[in-house]
Amino acid sequence: MKLLQLFNPRLVANLFIAIDAVIANRVRSLLTALGIIFGVAAVIAMLAIGNGAQQEILNQIKLVGVNNIVIKPIIEQKEEKIAEKVGKKEKKKFSPGLTVRDVASIQSILPTLSEVSPEIILETFAISNGVRRSAKLVGVQPAYFKIYNFELSEGTIFTDAHMEVGAPVCIIGSNLKSKFFPTENPIGKSIKVGTHWLTIIGVLSERTVSQNSISKLGIRDFNMDVYAPLQTVLVRYRNRDLITSEALRMAAMQSQGMVFIRGNNSSNENEQEKKNYHQIDRLVIQVKETAMLQPTAEIISRLLQRRHYDVVDYEIEIPELLLKQQQRTNDIFNYVLGAIAGISLLVGGIGIMNIMLASVLERIKEIGLRLAIGAKKSDVVQQFLFEAVMISVSGGIIGVVLGILFAYLVSSFANIPTVISFSSIVLSFGVAATVGLIFGIAPARKAAEQDPIASLRYE
Repeated sequence: MKLLQLFNPRLVANLFIAIDAVIANRVRSLLTALGIIFGVAAVIAMLAIGNGAQQEILNQIKLVGVNNIVIKPIIEQKEEKIAEKVGKKEKKKFSPGLTVRDVASIQSILPTLSEVSPEIILETFAISNGVRRSAKLVGVQPAYFKIYNFELSEGTIFTDAHMEVGAPVCIIGSNLKSKFFPTENPIGKSIKVGTHWLTIIGVLSERTVSQNSISKLGIRDFNMDVYAPLQTVLVRYRNRDLITSEALRMAAMQSQGMVFIRGNNSSNENEQEKKNYHQIDRLVIQVKETAMLQPTAEIISRLLQRRHYDVVDYEIEIPELLLKQQQRTNDIFNYVLGAIAGISLLVGGIGIMNIMLASVLERIKEIGLRLAIGAKKSDVVQQFLFEAVMISVSGGIIGVVLGILFAYLVSSFANIPTVISFSSIVLSFGVAATVGLIFGIAPARKAAEQDPIASLRYE
């Protein structure tokens, strides 16, 4: 009561009169507020979906790195038509594949590069303490952890000494640590990866990767990988750039047109691995400035084309540009959805104005009576403005609750990420109150302009 005494008594009295009028016509007030309810709920839900999509894109950019160019080898090329020239068939051109020499050439020519990270990925298995599970062995350089913003929860990354001699060391993902070393520190312990024992020198911090990112961006589950120095993988495991008797035998069989019999999926993978003549499986190049991404990619394309003797057995991607294009598309989509939700709020405001105008006609005698017993025109204006604002505010509160609930339902059942921000709630609620105030002015003025004598005689 002391708080109410700080305000104008007439203003407080008009507020209580408006509250009584809204409560007396609660069903009509609720129906009037439906437009505001659905409008506010739509604004909150759409902004939550938009924020969730934007957050997911930002997370994907972090996963693929900033300002990156990704070069992937093409293992199995499409067969080209062989042209006949003067009775002789044109032979297919030779390509050495994607090799470490390409990496050195790119580094020596381009001054716009920040980091370069070649990768070799081998499907293998890991064994420790009598537990075995499938895993990927990834041969990398220290630049790999900088490009992808990896942090270690324990241990250290590879040193130059590890890289030069091909030391039998590795860094494991957080999930592998949980699998093999749930209750002990893995640093300094050995794990058998494939046919070799490697000493663990570090453990990666957990990095959450959604299935959407894995499928769209071709990203592995980093938490389940074993990382070893690139030279270690080349020396101790596999170097496809070396000419071996097995490679010569395979080349001879292919040149004679011999067909391999395909079996199950594992045999298909083995056959594909045999056809893979690329020394490295992935090359990530980080550029210093975003503006130089496209020109750098074009120069790299021409360089590789010359080094591979015009055989296009590689593909160049710029994930960040693709993600930014996707983000731009999402922003446009959010603007459209926001406009639709705004139209709903506008329609709700028009509904409030129409109902309040009808309410004026229904309550002409009430208005005349108040004016006759001494109420000012400003009192009548305040009463009807309070009613309009109360309807819109109550509708805004219900809309906020429904919007948050709808956002959670979408996230749970449709598997779409949603992020509800406090600013979206404040924005939608403020718009709802403003709509009630703006669209309540015309009915309030019309009510105040009534002639008391004519109003008392009105039937």
